[in-house]
Amino acid sequence: MTDIAAADSFLATHARVLERHRLALLLGRPGAAAAVVASVGAYRNADGGFGWGLEPDLRAAGSQPAGAYSAFELFAELAEHADPAADAEALAAARALATGLADWADTVALDGGALPFSLAGAADAPGTAPWWAGADPAEPSLHITAGILRLAHLSGLAGDHPWVEAATVWTLEQVAASDGPPPGGGYTLAFVLGLLDALAPERPAAQAELERMAALVPADGALRPGGEDDDERLRPLRVSPSPRRPLRALMPAEAIAADLAALAQEQREDGGWTVDFPSSSPAAAVEWRGIATIEALTLLRDNGALATP
Repeated sequence: MTDIAAADSFLATHARVLERHRLALLLGRPGAAAAVVASVGAYRNADGGFGWGLEPDLRAAGSQPAGAYSAFELFAELAEHADPAADAEALAAARALATGLADWADTVALDGGALPFSLAGAADAPGTAPWWAGADPAEPSLHITAGILRLAHLSGLAGDHPWVEAATVWTLEQVAASDGPPPGGGYTLAFVLGLLDALAPERPAAQAELERMAALVPADGALRPGGEDDDERLRPLRVSPSPRRPLRALMPAEAIAADLAALAQEQREDGGWTVDFPSSSPAAAVEWRGIATIEALTLLRDNGALATP
């Protein structure tokens, strides 16, 4: 049985203050939404983008697409868990940050609105993972663009922004042009599925593409970013986190059930969860465990396997 108190204690001693506020938001504690907005604001730059290690393995101070992904992830959490009445001021502040972030994305976007995997400057920061440091800033990335757009649409805080719509059109064109899995491996497929899942209720064409792409998910429901020999694994619940969205009906039900049971058993004796990939700095190693703990608790709760106040 999941021990929420132990997880709370773990985050107090092994995580950023941001993750502590995210737990408070998940548990419905008063003032948590405003605290999350204030915390994420500390990673914001004057240009409207986000950096400063908000993505733990990219520690450049300057704004990066990875920072945009992490920020929109938090905005989506706020939209899901905040109280529209009690947290109205915090949600308005989050909307302003999200709009400013979309403005920033528009200034660094390539043709069609696509974003590169990382921008110039990533390679110069210590503690930055090689996949961020070695990316070509002139090459559009379906991976990061689809991932950011999924979260922008789910948050509802910047879905009507011109950049969001332009980049969404570009992404859907790339998906439609692909006869098989989109180029880029398991993460790209997962992020494309996530975007299509977010769009499907409003766009019939996205539903059709979602069904086509979901057929590429293996029978065990997991995706491996580096191929079959890769130790890192995108578990079924990462591919389809919500039972209330269209993608879940297309996933192997037994794989989801087994993954949910496994996730509940992965809480460590110290109260936290861990990750299955190497970190690029001592700070990131600590931060990833805090993030993994929040993600685990959120998945358990959203899938009916965790009772919260």
